[in-house]
Amino acid sequence: MKGPTQLVWFKRDLRVEDHRPLVEAAKRGPVACLYVYEPELHGSAEFTSAHLVFLNESLRSLDHLLREIGGNLVLRWGAVTEVLQTLWREISFAELWSHEETGSGLTYRRDREVGEWCCERGIPWNEFRQDGVVRRLRSRNGWSKNWEEFMRGPASSVPGIRGVEGLRSEGILGLEELGLPPSDKPDAQKGGEEAARRTIHSFLTERGVNYRAAMSSPLEGWTACSRISPYLSFGCISMRTVVAKLGERRLALRAAREVGAAVDRRWFGSLQSFGSRLRWHCHFMQKLEDEPRIEFGNFVRTYDGLREEFTDGPEGRRRFDAWKEGLTGYPMVDACIRCVKATGWLNFRMRAMLASFSAYHLWLHWREPAVWLGSHFLDFEAGIHFSQFQMQSGTSGINTLRIYSPAKQALEQDPDGVFIRYWLPELREVPVSWLSRPEQMPSEIQSRCGCVIGKNYPAPIVEHTAAVKEARDKISAVRRQTETRVEAKAVFVRHGSRKRAPARRSAKNLQPTLPGLELG
Repeated sequence: MKGPTQLVWFKRDLRVEDHRPLVEAAKRGPVACLYVYEPELHGSAEFTSAHLVFLNESLRSLDHLLREIGGNLVLRWGAVTEVLQTLWREISFAELWSHEETGSGLTYRRDREVGEWCCERGIPWNEFRQDGVVRRLRSRNGWSKNWEEFMRGPASSVPGIRGVEGLRSEGILGLEELGLPPSDKPDAQKGGEEAARRTIHSFLTERGVNYRAAMSSPLEGWTACSRISPYLSFGCISMRTVVAKLGERRLALRAAREVGAAVDRRWFGSLQSFGSRLRWHCHFMQKLEDEPRIEFGNFVRTYDGLREEFTDGPEGRRRFDAWKEGLTGYPMVDACIRCVKATGWLNFRMRAMLASFSAYHLWLHWREPAVWLGSHFLDFEAGIHFSQFQMQSGTSGINTLRIYSPAKQALEQDPDGVFIRYWLPELREVPVSWLSRPEQMPSEIQSRCGCVIGKNYPAPIVEHTAAVKEARDKISAVRRQTETRVEAKAVFVRHGSRKRAPARRSAKNLQPTLPGLELG
């Protein structure tokens, strides 16, 4: 007997594999599959042309895979509640199905509006968890065990669905339709579930062998890192699928070793490091799920007002503009900025360095640099991005404050100057011994290599030692305040990792340490 029509709303879960809402809806009747281009969301500061290109590639892939199992993707434009109202009139769907989403404040507000719309009409809205994030989490105690149990669960498989005939689809909306300029990242990763599968397969079988050693290098990390992050962000592959494939690869390597096959020992450490970062991914997203306000405000409120006035002043604007253009006079910083503007990707250590430099050397409040940099990351994930920017800026209250030295990072992570020279052509003739601090070159060497500081490449926008000392003094003064320690304790109770916490510590007497600053 034909059941009532079901509506599956795709958001950041653009896949068929391991898609429980689709599986459950298909059991109950014909299924209409919907994606909505949302004016507010797709017009936000964090969404750019490169994101739309990746999104549309993913939507084409999703539509293709849905057609293979009997359905198709309906594309509409508008506020979600208005689109739902129209569809309800067209097909009288009985239930709405989707995954939970831990996104920006825009998606948080939109989901509340959708919930109200469903309640007013008596339409059940069935939401399912799709990663390690737990909605309405009461305590961080036991979170790691919960994560492991969810990841061990079976992936959902859709053998086939009955589609809904005759539904109007507005089709793929391109850059011109959404009023966006051409993408400035032609070499960015391609979207889609098939691309996600190829990417994780190549990492686990070929590229990832030296992941543990190479992931900190902006050059080697380009291929040694998994590059799966944009697919997780858009939901082209599920976290559970990635964890399962990682487990399969580990078992295969152990089995090969046991029968005497030649196995590169680096694989075991690299896969262990990758696995810990998958858990870390969800750990940070959980913070935003538990406290949505941290997208906009400091974890610890005693830091309010510390940087805002300077950031909005003329010197703050000058520094921010130079940082955005890759013209700070610090080659490693400038090369990383230009890289991410051109490609949409950068390895984690260099991301942390950019955030640290903006917060300590330039003394900028984290929010505006975070939004700007997020708009250039193809894998922008609000839950990770804003928490990380706060952590690197010293406002989380529970993490060691690490101030990265750009010169030290250049020497350690780009010793031959390959990365810097590629992204900063004005420095290509500079001897490698001067690449980390070109302003220290004698004038005759500057002239000989065609890089006169202040003319061909800017002098450092701030002096490293003085800027770091000033930042350290200001941050330390706040950290010593009793109120800061009280707030930091509350932050730890709510958001701190429990995986390595000593058993004798209880939520009652948790007291996070407030270590000094570390120079990286």
